[in-house]
Amino acid sequence: MKCTVILDKTREEEIVIYAHQKNEMICEIERMAQEKPLQMTGFLNEEIVRLEPQDIYCFTVEGGRLYAIGENEKYLIKARLYNIEEILDKSFIKINQSSIANVKKIQKFDASISGTLKVIFKNGHTDYVSRRNVKNVKERLGL
Repeated sequence: MKCTVILDKTREEEIVIYAHQKNEMICEIERMAQEKPLQMTGFLNEEIVRLEPQDIYCFTVEGGRLYAIGENEKYLIKARLYNIEEILDKSFIKINQSSIANVKKIQKFDASISGTLKVIFKNGHTDYVSRRNVKNVKERLGL
């Protein structure tokens, strides 16, 4: 499929697709075009910070509170993990009971003898894939 992008600040933004038939990729493009960008707020000390999901490495529950782990910071999120899971896109996957990982921010997996997978993120943060979620994670990543 051929793709052309024309940047013109004088015209209204629109997406036009010429295709022989509708397929999964076209449906995904339509969904993305109609979707409003997801934004959330987090708390860092006493500051309220606007967060972009693509900048988050993972969401994790610690001490009954939900945190978004960024490059160098840990933001408090005033929501429940299951609420966050419902609104995130396909670049996030639940890796255990208390964590959702951004697949694009995973550096590597370290498999142990006991069969658990240790997730190492690009920022150095680590977490584990629970035995219950190993199959889903492997399928999702094509392992």
